[in-house]
Amino acid sequence: MTDDSLVVMKDLMSNYCIMGFANVFKREKVSFSDPLTQHNVEPVIFMGEDVKFVSKTAVGGDLKELHEVSRKEWVNFNRTLMQKFPVAKTIRIASTSDVIFRNAKASGRSLTTLRLEELDDPQKIAVQEVKVITQQDYVLRLRELNDEIAKAWKFEDRVTALKLSIKVTRLLSDTSVKEFYPTLFVLVTNILDTLGSLVWERIKRKAEYDDNGTLVCCLPENFTTKDVRSEAKETCNNWFCKIGSIRELLPRIYLELAILRCWHFLQDSSLDALERLTMMIRGLADPLASAYCRLYMTHCAQELLASDSGFLITSVNDITTTLSKIVYGTVTTNAKSLEDRKLLLSLLEPSVEWITKCLFKYRSQLKCGDILVDIASVRNNTKLAVKCFEVSVILHNLLRELSTEIVGANALGIIDMIEKAKDISLDQVG
Repeated sequence: MTDDSLVVMKDLMSNYCIMGFANVFKREKVSFSDPLTQHNVEPVIFMGEDVKFVSKTAVGGDLKELHEVSRKEWVNFNRTLMQKFPVAKTIRIASTSDVIFRNAKASGRSLTTLRLEELDDPQKIAVQEVKVITQQDYVLRLRELNDEIAKAWKFEDRVTALKLSIKVTRLLSDTSVKEFYPTLFVLVTNILDTLGSLVWERIKRKAEYDDNGTLVCCLPENFTTKDVRSEAKETCNNWFCKIGSIRELLPRIYLELAILRCWHFLQDSSLDALERLTMMIRGLADPLASAYCRLYMTHCAQELLASDSGFLITSVNDITTTLSKIVYGTVTTNAKSLEDRKLLLSLLEPSVEWITKCLFKYRSQLKCGDILVDIASVRNNTKLAVKCFEVSVILHNLLRELSTEIVGANALGIIDMIEKAKDISLDQVG
C-alpha cells in the first residue's frame, strides 16, 4: 500500500471523507454495451490491480495443496449453508419440472396451449401445475441425476450428459420456496462441479494422448496454451460453443462457470471470461438467483487462483445495490412485508460472506485498505458510495477481514460507520 493509499484509508474511515467521494475519485464512463451477445466484448468493469495469478512463492505453498484447501473450505461452507437454512419436510414445486418428476407424464399440451390457458385462468393453472414432493425424495432424485450424468459420460453419451445438466441447472430459476434455495443451490452445484471435472479431464486427455491412446506429451502443472495440442483446443472450443448456444441465461452462465477453468486450454488468462460473466449476471432479475450465481462464480474462480480482485469488487458493489433496494423497500420482489424482507436478506448474506472472504484471500493485510478504497471508488455517485458502507451486512463482512492493526488505527471512524449502518440486513445487538 502506498503512502497516499494509507492516507486515503484513514480518511475513508471518516464520515467526512465518505461524504466527499465524488470529489476524490474519478468516475468511470458509463457504457451500455450488451455482454450477452458479444463474446469478445471488452466490458466496462473496474479492475483493482494488474492481472496476476497466484504463484507458489506468493502464497507459500504448492498449487495442488492450495486447490485442496479451497475445496475443503467450499465443502465446509456448503455444509454450514444447508444447516443454517433447514427446510420443511415437503416442498411445493412446479410439475413442469420433469427432471424431478421423472415418472410424471407431461400433460400433452403444447407450450402455446399452456400459455393461453394461463392467460384465461392463471390461478387455476397455478394450482394444477404445482405438486408436492418430500425433501428427501427431491434430494434423492438430484443424486440420481448426478449418477445418470456420470453414467452417460462413461458411455461417451456427452449430449445426454449436457442435456441433463441443463435441466438440473434450470431448477435454480425457481426461487418460490426461498428457504429451500440454499439447499437446492448446494445440490445442483455439486452436479455442475462433477460435470466440470469430467470436461476438464476429457480435454486434458485430448492434450496428452492421441486418438489411439498413445501418450504424446504430459502437460506441466503450470501449462500455457502453447503446450496444448490443437485437437484439445478444438474439443474445448466446441464445449464453450455448445454452452453459449443455450437460450436461457441462467443455465448458460452456470454451465460456463462449471467449465470455467477449461479456458486455460484456450487462453493463458481466464479473466476476460470472468469479466464478461460478471456483467451477464446483471441480467438475472431475481435477487436470490443473481446473488447465488455470483457465489458460484466466486467458487469457480478460486480454481484459477487469480489474485485480481476486479470482478469480486464489482460483485460486492452489485450485491450492495440489490441489498440497499431490499433494505429500503424499493426492490420489485414478492418480499413485501418486513419479515419477508428479513428472510430474503438472511438468505443473501452467505453470498456476501463468501465473496468478501475470497476478496481478501491470499492478500497481505496492507492491501485491505486499497481494496476498500477500490470498492468505494467504483460507485458512480456519492449516494451509492455512501450506501456501500451503510448496508450493515456488507460493512460487517468487510470489517471481519481487516487486521486488528487497521481496525485499531481507525477505531473512531469505524464506530461512526457502524452507528450509521443500522438497518434490517443484520441483527442489531444492544
